Amino acid sequence: MQYLKLKESLKDFTVFSLADIRRVDSSFHRRRLNEWQEKRYIKKLIKGYYIFSDLELNENVLFEIANRIYAPSYVSLEIALSYYHLIPESVYGITSISTRRTYQFKTPVAEFSYRTIKPKLFFGYELVKYDNKVFKMAMVEKAILDYFYLNPLINTENDFGSLRFDRDMFFEQVSEERLHQFLKLFARKTLAKRIRAFWKFLSGEGEV
Repeated sequence: MQYLKLKESLKDFTVFSLADIRRVDSSFHRRRLNEWQEKRYIKKLIKGYYIFSDLELNENVLFEIANRIYAPSYVSLEIALSYYHLIPESVYGITSISTRRTYQFKTPVAEFSYRTIKPKLFFGYELVKYDNKVFKMAMVEKAILDYFYLNPLINTENDFGSLRFDRDMFFEQVSEERLHQFLKLFARKTLAKRIRAFWKFLSGEGEV
């Protein structure tokens, strides 16, 4: 298959695999991928996954790539908290949650990191649409709980302050009811205690 024909066939793909190509051309030989990389037509992200070199990269594209190259997964933790404008923007890489083992990929376009959780805690994300495509993003309440769950040493007011949460954005976006619903599903008393303390810290009022 010629490169231009392949590109037309996969024009709706942000990231594609050898399997995707072979659904279009069952006789495709993987050595062509090496040739196209040498010609800089495509870029290899990780083993088995590629993008076209002229793909316009932005945050949404990187989120979709994160979902695809290590599935099942959804975007969460630091990058999600930044996405919701709860913490200052910084260089977090693309952080995600997965039921697979904790892993990290350094690619030509970004660094993708995945933290593992139990399958029963793989919930609380939604499909975010962009340009007729979608990516899985943690809901704001789940991003907060994922972060605290996987960072158990964050439990004092000094720790809370160091996170630099935007109080106004927090109370504007976070549903107290949904936060508690999700928290119950974690079934962790220590986590619940830390979340109550964090809420108290941000609100300056009594416990929830």
